[in-house]
Amino acid sequence: MSSTQQVLAVGRPVAVNHPWRPVWPGGLHGSEYSWAIAFLIPYVAVFLAFVAYPVAYGLWMGSKPELYADLAADPLYLRTVVNTLLYVGIGVNVKMFLAFLLSGFFMSRSRWIKALLILYMLPWALPAIPAFLAVHWMLVGQWGFLNSLLSALFGIDGPIWFNSYWLALGANIVADIWKWMPFWTLIFLAGRTAIPQDIYDAADVDGATGVRRFAHVTFPLLANLYLVCTLLATLWMFGDFTTVYFVSGGAPARSTEVLATLGIHEAFDFAAPQLGVATVMSALPLLIPLVIVLMRKVHTMEVQL
Repeated sequence: MSSTQQVLAVGRPVAVNHPWRPVWPGGLHGSEYSWAIAFLIPYVAVFLAFVAYPVAYGLWMGSKPELYADLAADPLYLRTVVNTLLYVGIGVNVKMFLAFLLSGFFMSRSRWIKALLILYMLPWALPAIPAFLAVHWMLVGQWGFLNSLLSALFGIDGPIWFNSYWLALGANIVADIWKWMPFWTLIFLAGRTAIPQDIYDAADVDGATGVRRFAHVTFPLLANLYLVCTLLATLWMFGDFTTVYFVSGGAPARSTEVLATLGIHEAFDFAAPQLGVATVMSALPLLIPLVIVLMRKVHTMEVQL
């Protein structure tokens, strides 16, 4: 070998044979990807078994057009649709409006208001079924707690709450508001605390105080949060079974049923599971647009952030 060839051989980089390993999306290599798949399989199996399969099976059960023809011919179903719209429409709007106002009240740094906030959050912390059963026994019969209190303090006989359609429906709505309004108040309180103090200081300089500051500063900044919370509360309240079932039980004479309770009664009490599924699925024309609007709004908020 010539001297020139020796020099070139010394300067030439030594080739090292590395074993080829496939690179998957996310930067995972061979064995890492295998472990990721191994950990993911149980979650996929649970999702398919307990989410995808029940939903698909329910859609198949409620896919027959004659089921909806039977529902449309049933006066109880039509009354239930009206009840659901009243229950959701009144409950959500009153709950969100009061929660938004109370979040401003609890912004105070006073110690007694902080202590009051803890007491205010207790209904939300209570388990739902015992809380609603307590409401039921407070109102049931002539000797319920509320009627006994009216008799002891004012010497008057209270109404039989669950013998009146409007009183029973109102009891359901008030019980739901009482239970869930603290949760939404806490969400709005967190939203208020995220607003920079500099914005409020600038508003004070411009003369925007009190109601004007609320209308031109606070509410515009929290409008997206208010809308998203309202949509979520609407979705949850459409599917709410616990409140109506344990507070009024559909009384009087099943006149305060909502779609969730009617579907359960049809499926289990009257052995008509397909009709029960169809009852619940009849709310989809209202729920699907709400879900689409909610997803778009959340995506818009994420882009803005």
